[in-house]
Amino acid sequence: MTDILRISVPLTAWLAAFSAVYGLQGLVCSQRWADAGLDLTAGRIAMMVAWAAAVALQLVFLLALRSPRFVSRSAFVRWVSLMLAISALVATLWTLLPVVTTSACL
Repeated sequence: MTDILRISVPLTAWLAAFSAVYGLQGLVCSQRWADAGLDLTAGRIAMMVAWAAAVALQLVFLLALRSPRFVSRSAFVRWVSLMLAISALVATLWTLLPVVTTSACL
């Protein structure tokens, strides 16, 4: 794994998960969701599953960066990649939590 991937992948995954979960919320609140025969309960479950998958993916990245197989030779890159992976995990938990805990459509 190159150093640029070690540094950029966790935050890029957070960005993709953020876009996907909030896009899913928009879809759940649209008429198309109801036209497909799905209710808000199914939408909430879908958003919870997407949130849990995003958190799990961030945990996998964090654990992979700590494993000897993917560790960088540079101590600086190792430190930066771990700090950014932790930041991406916290950002995933914090920014996507309102979708899971609040009402889906206002």
